[in-house]
Amino acid sequence: MLLARALRAAAALRPPPGRPPRRLLSSFSSSSSSSSSSPRTLLPPPGVAPPPVRSLWQLGGGGWRTALLRPRRGSAGGVSCGCGGLHTEGDKAFAQFLTDEIKEEKKIQKHKSLPKVSGGWELEVHGTEAKLVRKVAGEKVTVTFNINNSIPPSVDDETQEEQKPDEQEPDLTSTPNFVVEVIKDDTKQTLVLDCHFPEDEVGHEGEEESDIFTIREVSFQPTGEADWKDTNYTLNTDSLDWALYDHLMDFLADRGVDNTFADELIELSTALEHQEYIKFLEDLKSFVKCQ
Repeated sequence: MLLARALRAAAALRPPPGRPPRRLLSSFSSSSSSSSSSPRTLLPPPGVAPPPVRSLWQLGGGGWRTALLRPRRGSAGGVSCGCGGLHTEGDKAFAQFLTDEIKEEKKIQKHKSLPKVSGGWELEVHGTEAKLVRKVAGEKVTVTFNINNSIPPSVDDETQEEQKPDEQEPDLTSTPNFVVEVIKDDTKQTLVLDCHFPEDEVGHEGEEESDIFTIREVSFQPTGEADWKDTNYTLNTDSLDWALYDHLMDFLADRGVDNTFADELIELSTALEHQEYIKFLEDLKSFVKCQ
């Protein structure tokens, strides 16, 4: 009995034969016979332009080749070697340029291996950072420098105009800032001297009395701690008494940090900078060629 009632109820809900099924959205369409009290409408009211619609067709200017599918400038002819990266004719020319550049840089490379510093200094190199260590009579002297951004800016236009065409361009010289740390065995403090090469002093030969490097700052830091404390007093030498400054320079000279050491440090830093530059070019070439 219940099943028969359910079948009769389902039959009553079916539309009569020949009449199309009712469309639920027909009541929302706009027409002259539509009721003005309709709560929702899909079409805008008269006199109001429809909102803009973003589509791939419009982005592509009316064609199926849309802007999203167009290849970028310079990527024509790009192929993949299976590594998942893009290789173009521009990459090929770039790699060839790097190959030639590496050959030229190796031709003018003065030191195939890093030069040594006289005076019993031991060299430690970690990437672009170098450390020279020397132990003398219960003291440990450490000189640390980094070759990044150690090449002075190129000469100005006036100097280039004065240079004759047959003259060779001056060699690039690395003059990094360096930090001298003096540690005594019986103390817990380290004397730290921040030094640098003034541009007007580098390369001036024949001036024996002139120092080719200067001390900028002096401070004490806890021995054995990697991070120095900004709360420790730092002495700036710009307004320092010249007698005290001369004693500080003599203090360094007595421990092997003098003009001779500074010249050898420049030679070492220049060789290291050139070595790292060639290595960078080789890495860049491998990256472009995806080797």
